[in-house]
Amino acid sequence: MNTALALAPDFALILLGYALRRAMHLGDHFWNGLEKLVYFVLFPALLFNALAKANLDLATAAPLVGGGLLAMGAGMALGGSARWLFPVKPIVFASQFQCAFRFNSYIGLAVAAKLHGAAGIAAMGLLVGAMVPFANLAAVWMLARHGETGVLRELLRNPLVLATFAGLAWNLSGLALPGPAGQFLGRLAEAAIALGLLAVGAALRLRGALDKNGGRGAAGWFLAVKLVGMPAAALAIARQLGLSGLYFDTLLAFAALPTASSAYILAQRMGGDGAGVAWLISAGTLLSMATLPLWLLIR
Repeated sequence: MNTALALAPDFALILLGYALRRAMHLGDHFWNGLEKLVYFVLFPALLFNALAKANLDLATAAPLVGGGLLAMGAGMALGGSARWLFPVKPIVFASQFQCAFRFNSYIGLAVAAKLHGAAGIAAMGLLVGAMVPFANLAAVWMLARHGETGVLRELLRNPLVLATFAGLAWNLSGLALPGPAGQFLGRLAEAAIALGLLAVGAALRLRGALDKNGGRGAAGWFLAVKLVGMPAAALAIARQLGLSGLYFDTLLAFAALPTASSAYILAQRMGGDGAGVAWLISAGTLLSMATLPLWLLIR
């Protein structure tokens, strides 16, 4: 119950974002601009600032990254089984497959900050930065037959990945952030989580269409894999690896995150089932308001 109450303000921001987009009529250009601001400026500043200042032991953090890879692999394996379990069209499967393992970094960092403060942001940032390339590669690979890919170029330009590596490099250099620079990044970081969660809510689409011929069953399967199967696998992996405290919480929260809106963008760009993916992202985000606190009660 305490965990659910602690996360309630963050989920309230998501719902507020959904309501504001529909009530205030600010226009798509406003919300698209806000999402770009968060993605390209605010969250990279948050990640860099947390990682640059963190007391990191990469050898100790290695099991966290390994656990993330194993948990994501479990999500991919379970999600891939939908091809044989449901009579779904290949393009629909290829599009929705990514909803079994991709994750919303904004929610993840907000949850980590709530649980462990700056140390939580650093741990989640490290895990997210390591997992983004693998998640993108798997998603693009499945959709590759339906469009041209620029996955390497996208990864090299991904601001969250770049901020993670830049923060790690600064941390390993042993240099301290100059006072004004640290304060500047801190101000940006303070705005990142609130605006990021508002952007998540504004992007929710509850009227997406699902293919009737097996699509609804497959969609339900992908939701179950992402919100139940992958966290259950992460829980077993974390215990097997002997993770505890900060790293245990980080891995479990990471695995229980809903899918990010970038899955919709990828499906659209590559000629996939954008409407179905949009519905899955929205449904998963709303359901995670109940499932994510429940998983964290186990910690």
